[in-house]
Amino acid sequence: MPGARTRGLVLGVISAFAFSFSGPLVKPLLEAGWSLSAALVVRIGLAGLVLSPALIRTMRREPGFLRRHWLSLLAFGLFPVVGCQLLYFSAMQRMPVAVALLIQYLAPVFLVAFFWIRTRVAPSRTVMIGTVVAVVGLVLVVDISSARFDLLGTLFALGAAVCACVYFVMSERAGADLPPLALASGGLLTGAAVIALLGVTGALPFAAPQVTVVVGGLALPGIVVIAFVGCVCTALGYALGIQAVPLIGSRLASFVGLSEVLFALLLAWVFLSEVPAPVQFVGGALLLAGVILVRLDPRAGAGVSAPVEPLPGEVGPGTR
Repeated sequence: MPGARTRGLVLGVISAFAFSFSGPLVKPLLEAGWSLSAALVVRIGLAGLVLSPALIRTMRREPGFLRRHWLSLLAFGLFPVVGCQLLYFSAMQRMPVAVALLIQYLAPVFLVAFFWIRTRVAPSRTVMIGTVVAVVGLVLVVDISSARFDLLGTLFALGAAVCACVYFVMSERAGADLPPLALASGGLLTGAAVIALLGVTGALPFAAPQVTVVVGGLALPGIVVIAFVGCVCTALGYALGIQAVPLIGSRLASFVGLSEVLFALLLAWVFLSEVPAPVQFVGGALLLAGVILVRLDPRAGAGVSAPVEPLPGEVGPGTR
């Protein structure tokens, strides 16, 4: 339905915009002494709590919800939430941020290949051209002119890209039996618990000192900044994004998600005074052109174009 797809595109773009605040706002906090694990626990945990009413309503309506879907909630928490972020930041520590970002945002390309292999239906010429144009635009936006490559860092970044693919595929399969917001809340709370456990056991460094950070010329308490990121940016990003994917399909949603890179670039300009180079504006235009080309594909909203299998831990029809 055109109306549903338009709504999905709007939700996807707003979700990407909300997510894009995280980098420019969390970066000063990390530079001020907060550990990554502490920032992630607060950010993810608060977002999960904000969305928890949806999970509570679902559990009250369906007493056996956790028994049927615990594995899906665990998988969402481990891969899209914990895996994606920890692997990306691990890659960032071994190679330039731009390179790690570029590799992680190859997720749309991986999804195109995945659906090609799974359905044995080749992508249309429009999708292929759109994919190439979007990737070229992404390369220009992240500016990898002085890049140095690291094998382990590359593997970490590729792992983050795979985790991002899991996010889009799992989000697409959410529905009446597994409501999107309940999946998001359960996965976020699970992810926060896992990272907290890694911090408590010493597997990850954990530090959350009282600091003041400067954001956009304003001096703010660090806890206020991370609370805003968690309660507003992250919660809104997941809430809208996970509802957008079923409406437009995981493949198109992954390309729409690339707009997060553009928004982050502009926000870094506003909050951190990191002025984009002219070539990055050209890359942004190409990236948007690639997304539009993928959207023009008549199968853009067709989802996976294959029978949908139950999510991990989900009881299939007739066997509940």
